[in-house]
Amino acid sequence: MAYVVKDVRKRTPFWYAVFRDATGRWLKKSTKLTAQSKALEMARGLEKAAKQAREKTLTEARTRELLGEILQSVNGGEGLQVFTVAEWFDHFVKQKQKSRSDKTALRHAQMMKEFIEYLDHRAHLNIAAISSRDIAGFRDHRQSRGLAPSTLNNDMTVLSAAFNAAMKQGHITVNPCAAIEPLKDKTVHKATFTPEQVTAILGAIEKMEFAAPRGGKLPKDRNEALRRAWKGLVITAFYSGLRLGDAANLRFKHIDLVSEIKTLRLEQGKTGAEIVIAIHPAFEDYLLSLPAPKTDEAFLFPLLAEQAQRNVSPLSKAFRKIMREARIGQGVIRQRGESSESGRKVFALSFHSLRHSFASILANAGVSEELRMLLTGHTEREAHKRYTHHDLERLRDAVAVLPRV
Repeated sequence: MAYVVKDVRKRTPFWYAVFRDATGRWLKKSTKLTAQSKALEMARGLEKAAKQAREKTLTEARTRELLGEILQSVNGGEGLQVFTVAEWFDHFVKQKQKSRSDKTALRHAQMMKEFIEYLDHRAHLNIAAISSRDIAGFRDHRQSRGLAPSTLNNDMTVLSAAFNAAMKQGHITVNPCAAIEPLKDKTVHKATFTPEQVTAILGAIEKMEFAAPRGGKLPKDRNEALRRAWKGLVITAFYSGLRLGDAANLRFKHIDLVSEIKTLRLEQGKTGAEIVIAIHPAFEDYLLSLPAPKTDEAFLFPLLAEQAQRNVSPLSKAFRKIMREARIGQGVIRQRGESSESGRKVFALSFHSLRHSFASILANAGVSEELRMLLTGHTEREAHKRYTHHDLERLRDAVAVLPRV
């Protein structure tokens, strides 16, 4: 049984803890405490740790817990702060929500949720208990679903940030993600739509019967409103190259039809860069056909924006149905899952292909890479760059090469 003693020569005011170590030998260590009761609590804690080490049940996580108990007993209730994996990730995400953009914080929150679900009951272990084997297992689990190497590498970057933060605050000594080598990125390119296929898609939308969320048919006026919204969304993406989420969330404040050169201006959440797109005459015709909004904050496509605010996946599925109605084959470039019945498929043609079509038509018409990058937002630039009239003319001339559909 552990006990405490004072230095017989009275060379120090501190009590010494006397206890058996992991090999069974008696040790005497200074507690650096002058209160006998607190020194005894520390001695008992040290002996408990040594006993568990002798029994080979002492882990790094358990060591931190024991240190916490010792600190709590000698510091009047204030112990070592110990986080479970779930607790630390929740704390980390909340910090990201304060310091990062909404999209970045959402990306971190989603990845933390995926990892917690993968760990299952082990998510309630001390964060120090997570090893590189857990990280590798998680990545293998994600890879089995057919996710692209670039996505998996991004997963590791997000997870590593959480563990780096824990390491900086002293909750872990090693980042378990550091041992995971990035995967080689085998880029698979999406196909592009021809102008004829875009015309076929718009024609198919005119005849579409959209299903109600819980099955059955939609009221006639609602179905017609969705047709108009989807037609507008396709036109917008084809003539602007915007991604599905950005296009669905467009507001009237992003559109300028008053200036000499009509433009669409949208700030990207990731980089803060402003995309400026000259509006094609066919796109302008569509915009002028829309009813006047009550406020500039109104969405161009309120029915679709309502869904896009939550998740764009249902919109992607709806577009695939539209493609089938237009008799356009989608083609599979990657299968997510080992069999066709499991996982998700990555299609050669999807809504995102409208963006590729936009860039491809410009490239084939001889529009410079610099201008294409400006129009699609594939650039690192300062936010709110001031465009001269000459700049806007160049953008207008570039977009003018797009055909009418």
